[in-house]
Amino acid sequence: MLTTEEILSKVRELEIKSKKITTHLFTGEYHSAFKGKGMSFREVREYYAGDDVRFIDWNVSARFSHPFTKVFEEERELTVYLLVDISNSNLFGTTQSRKKDMITEIGAVLTFSAINNNDKVGVVFFSDKIEKYIAPKKGRQHALYIVRELLTVEPAGTSTKMEDAIRFFNKASHQKSIAFVLSDFTDVEYENDLKVVGGRHDVIGLRVYDKMDMQLPDAGLLQVQDLETGKKKWVDSSDKTVQYNYHQHFLKQSDLCKNYFKKAGADLLHIRTDEDYVKVLQQFFIKRS
Repeated sequence: MLTTEEILSKVRELEIKSKKITTHLFTGEYHSAFKGKGMSFREVREYYAGDDVRFIDWNVSARFSHPFTKVFEEERELTVYLLVDISNSNLFGTTQSRKKDMITEIGAVLTFSAINNNDKVGVVFFSDKIEKYIAPKKGRQHALYIVRELLTVEPAGTSTKMEDAIRFFNKASHQKSIAFVLSDFTDVEYENDLKVVGGRHDVIGLRVYDKMDMQLPDAGLLQVQDLETGKKKWVDSSDKTVQYNYHQHFLKQSDLCKNYFKKAGADLLHIRTDEDYVKVLQQFFIKRS
């Protein structure tokens, strides 16, 4: 368990890192990757050749005996939600960081990207239940509160039930929002609920996985434990059939995940714990814009 001093230090460290990333890499990319809610009226000005005649303000034009046109601008204020999986499977990690650590960092970066863009940010923490809800707000203090919770929130549940989190988000969001779902996506029972929110919101899945989720090491007889069920068993990691089946299970889960998001009209990014998530996010933002 982290002490208060360690938590504050880590929050500050994540704030500095997130701001550096958002300032140097995501300025403009994040802004242009996500469209606003629509167009809002800004002002009336004199009509110039080439202006769209549909936007001529006939009342003002009649008053001044000269054509005037309405000028609109894109409404930029957005509401961003992070749906963060804090179930026990995310405590796993064999390289520089656990899946939970990477999810925390990505969550912090996305939070500061949104706050810097003057957007609201809310969070739904979930396992096999809704663990905590932070309503969307703006501002640095709110961002720091979210980062602190990302670092310290502990699940009461042990397994994953993503459909409950998706339904909760759909009820909580009263307008079109951007939803980043951060998880290792071990749960497979969320297809229909994802379709519902995919049709109403802009949904982006961030699947964080460890290289050992994908492939067993050749290390002989190993005792492994399922972090969500607590079940233990012995496996011969050097057995080629065991290695093959393990890898096939990962690929099957990956394909299932891809198909769910594709059917929902949503985006899905795959990020390994030993990869540079900044590059993956940046490429995605550029592609979107």
